[in-house]
Amino acid sequence: RGPEHTNSYEAEWDMVNTVSFKKKPHSNGDVAVRTIGENKWSFLFSLADLKSIKQNKEGMGWSYLVFCLKDDVVLPALHFHHGDSSLFIQALRKYVVLCESEQDKRVLVNYQSISQSFENLLDEPTCGLIQVSIVHLLKTKWFQILHWKFLRLKDPYTTTMGGFSKVTNYIFDSLRGSDSVNQQRPPSEMADFISDAIPGLKINQQEEPGFEVITRIDLGKRPEAHRKQPVSIEEWTKNMDSEGRILNIDAMKQMIFRGGLCHALRKEVWKFLLGYYSWNSTRDERTSMQKRKTDEYFRMKLQWKSVSEEQEKRNSRLRDYRSLIEKDVNRTDRTNKFYEGQDNPGLILLHDILMTYCMYDFDLGYVQGMSDLLSPILYVMENEVDAFWCFALYMDQMHQNFEEQMQGMKTQLIQLSTLLRLLDSGFCNYLESQDSGYLYFCFRWLLIRFKREFSFQDILRLWEVMWTDLPCQNFHLLLCCAILESEKQQIMEKHYGFNEILKHINELSMKMDVDDILCKAEAVSVQMMTCKELPQAICEILGLENSAMTTPDSDAGEDETVDGMSCLASTYPNVSLPVAAANKRNEKIQQVIHTDSTN
Repeated sequence: RGPEHTNSYEAEWDMVNTVSFKKKPHSNGDVAVRTIGENKWSFLFSLADLKSIKQNKEGMGWSYLVFCLKDDVVLPALHFHHGDSSLFIQALRKYVVLCESEQDKRVLVNYQSISQSFENLLDEPTCGLIQVSIVHLLKTKWFQILHWKFLRLKDPYTTTMGGFSKVTNYIFDSLRGSDSVNQQRPPSEMADFISDAIPGLKINQQEEPGFEVITRIDLGKRPEAHRKQPVSIEEWTKNMDSEGRILNIDAMKQMIFRGGLCHALRKEVWKFLLGYYSWNSTRDERTSMQKRKTDEYFRMKLQWKSVSEEQEKRNSRLRDYRSLIEKDVNRTDRTNKFYEGQDNPGLILLHDILMTYCMYDFDLGYVQGMSDLLSPILYVMENEVDAFWCFALYMDQMHQNFEEQMQGMKTQLIQLSTLLRLLDSGFCNYLESQDSGYLYFCFRWLLIRFKREFSFQDILRLWEVMWTDLPCQNFHLLLCCAILESEKQQIMEKHYGFNEILKHINELSMKMDVDDILCKAEAVSVQMMTCKELPQAICEILGLENSAMTTPDSDAGEDETVDGMSCLASTYPNVSLPVAAANKRNEKIQQVIHTDSTN
């Protein structure tokens, strides 16, 4: 496990909360499992207690077995690195009757137990192979990764997120021990396992649409970027007309991008940034819209509130959603004053909003990690209804991250790899040589938008900057590039392998300067947008493919300045038009959304 941080609001989570992965305690003494010698990873049990054996999937590359005992005690996986497990199964059949389960052919059920201990079984001459496998298993502690994979988790994404958590735990544990190479699994096998263990995330470069070989080009000199002061209440109110419409929209977005917002403004301005309020709406229009949204919210909330216990017993999906939400709410940002303590009103609101979201989007429902996205929004809004609708709009952006097929995560990893290769092909080649070319170690960054990489207050600033959609599309991928570039020297000079890279990246949590990363990412974006030979694949990722020389509509006041704070047009004249055009497209989309909501 990674280092604990006083400002890390959830240190017990290395990746994402997955209580389902905790081992069941031995509730009674019916099943005895003993350790052998001083090694805590070995085990010994009576065959009379054996309930079933689960075999490996085809194509895993090596054989392993997972033993399930009476009372559902699940033991660590037993691996056969030097051969097949069939000899072991054949030997077991001398003492127990093993038949394939009708539900799962990989599961062998013990229908007849014979009083023969596992210790005696190992004395059989045919089991020398097993002893070798156990010795290798005890050295590598590899079972820690495989154990979680076969637990019954009804939520596919929980499996994925838990997978990264357990992979991270494995790396921490293995690197805390001896540094001997013999005690670590070959990195290539480790990388292959991660690729297989995360459903939907296998990337085929030949089949993925939009995948393009990026040749080395001269991006030119990278400019310097600097952060500015947060937008003040005076600056915000000065850019509002008498009816409450926002003036100089692009200029205001640029100011927010440059410095964020003072905290007193966040409750109001986040509603504009997330699309809850239209930038062109009046105060009266916003008040009327809020009334409609309040009624709509409580109608949805009543749907799950009115479900009786008898109904819920026959609704497994709702029951599972509720169970996951209750577990996650009790672990979300509990060191933050807004959520600390027992029976905290903030926790009740967090729970109710997530349950209501299940009614709003029942196909997706609740997936672990979503509480991380809601927590800062509720903290800022301090209002159940406003927090719900802002969260729902944020989830519209993040929806693909939580879908079962994980296409959104796959696409982002491919795009990130493409951007990084353009910036530093040598670093990409090094990562590939260490079986890290798919950048799976960036998964958590992308999944919950850096929520666990920075302090709570830094996340508020980072998110509002990203919500401006400046200076280009997919700016969060450039933030990833900026972080990786900052760590390149240490990774390469110290010759980090797969395990060390994963450990190093995970330990960056709560140690990075958000302003420094924002400056570097902005500089990278400008460097790319001023390049005259930017590859088409990069243009598509950054949303520049149709950014022809289109002048913003001066009537809308989108090219004006605010108290000397100029838009991107004056700061970076070579890239002003693409950004302005992109902002204008986003504005039209928002207008359509709010037109639909009023009908």
